[in-house]
Amino acid sequence: MPATTLGPSVGSLGRVSETVAERRARIRSGIPREPDLSQPAPKRLLTNWLFWIGVALLITYAVLLTLLYQQVVPDKEVPGGRLIGIGTEIIGMVTGYAALTAGALTLIFFLADRFRPQRLWIWLLTFGWGACVATFVSANVNSWAASQLSIVGDGDPATGARAAIFVAPFVEESTKATVLFGIAILLRYRLVSRISGVVLAALSGVGFAFVENIMYYGRLYRYAVQSSGAVGIDPLAELQSLVVQRGILTCFGHPLFTAMAGIGLAIAIRSKSKVVRIVAPLAGFCAAAFLHMAFNATATLVSGPTLMFMYFGVALPLVLAMIIFVIRQIFREGRLIRERLTDYHRLGWLLDIEPMAASRLRTRLRALWHALFLGPYQFIDTVRAQRTLTELAYLRDAITRGIIDDAGLRREKILLARMGELRGSAVIKPEGRAAYPKNPFRRKRETEDYAAPSYPGPAGIGGYFPAPTGAPNGSPGSVPLGQTATQYSEVDPNWKPPSS
Repeated sequence: MPATTLGPSVGSLGRVSETVAERRARIRSGIPREPDLSQPAPKRLLTNWLFWIGVALLITYAVLLTLLYQQVVPDKEVPGGRLIGIGTEIIGMVTGYAALTAGALTLIFFLADRFRPQRLWIWLLTFGWGACVATFVSANVNSWAASQLSIVGDGDPATGARAAIFVAPFVEESTKATVLFGIAILLRYRLVSRISGVVLAALSGVGFAFVENIMYYGRLYRYAVQSSGAVGIDPLAELQSLVVQRGILTCFGHPLFTAMAGIGLAIAIRSKSKVVRIVAPLAGFCAAAFLHMAFNATATLVSGPTLMFMYFGVALPLVLAMIIFVIRQIFREGRLIRERLTDYHRLGWLLDIEPMAASRLRTRLRALWHALFLGPYQFIDTVRAQRTLTELAYLRDAITRGIIDDAGLRREKILLARMGELRGSAVIKPEGRAAYPKNPFRRKRETEDYAAPSYPGPAGIGGYFPAPTGAPNGSPGSVPLGQTATQYSEVDPNWKPPSS
């Protein structure tokens, strides 16, 4: 069957009413329902339960962030002393320093997940969870645990070694990873690879580190300002030194720790074994907590040459290993997409260029670049086509693994029909240069009409061009071949030397 005739359209497939058994099978497999495009967009949005979950989370984030602001910004009286807050006058400056690290890390993880990137609102909600919910809960639980352990100090959990080593790792990693388990329960169909688990977990860690850095920077600056008169400390120099330590040298900490839980959860979702589904997330969480505990213990108890050895001999190799792991997974996902889409090509449902084009990041980026200059509709259709092919590949992989039952066949038909509709306008495999717009201010080169050039010598033998094929006289290559190649100028036959 030709690849362009795929049966019913997407709209007809999406409007077919589901039976009770089909609906239960779809929900059991986590497959989303195709929206009814005949309804207006506001109605589809208001009837989507994911929209209301997002609204509830945003309200929760705003409330918790406000409560955390009231706890850490103003000065507070605590048992045993006075806890210096960040202060409203410097909150903007320290937020700018913390945002530099958070922005750079977010961009790196955004570029890492390119085969099947998550929706933007999922990234924002994940980042917000780490920045608002995880920080608020961790700050209060750590403070309570510090008081229960009878730590000597001013009530700040950062001053207690035992709380930082034995309490903070488990509390913080559990709060950061909670959003991953929520996504796995509600949107497990979107967690298709280990890269997805690493990126979402790292974004939660980046959000947590962003707010935590604001707290550390602000408190250090306030302490330095109050002590600068007596000791001669430069507050700005102290702040910049801490920014280098936390924002550059050890910025990988929270994303690396939480990524362990993301890897374990991704392995569990893509496995059919019940044992793996239980053990893998627990192992990932334990690995995250252990790394966090080792990091805090090293930073608290170790100093001097031993600390440098732990940093260059242990910490940086772990970061390098994670980078290599992510790069390998990117190539692995490309091979998986190519192999699974090849199954549909063999059946005649996809073109021969589509499996290869969808499995190469460079080709996908070039296709988006070419479509950008063809118009907004072509660009949107190209994005939809790439997402459709990628989802089709992962769906095929889930069906072959036995993770999704026959409910995936209906979704498979919808995706194939959608691809058939998008194929005419989307850029699948770009060729040549993009259709760049012409520059209206560019001066046109003036050309002059010159006489046709002449080429000496017989063409094809000693001339510069091949033999002519019916070329008119006077054009290049018009000299005849063979015995007729010798030509003489016309003379008067009656001409003779003058008589004497």
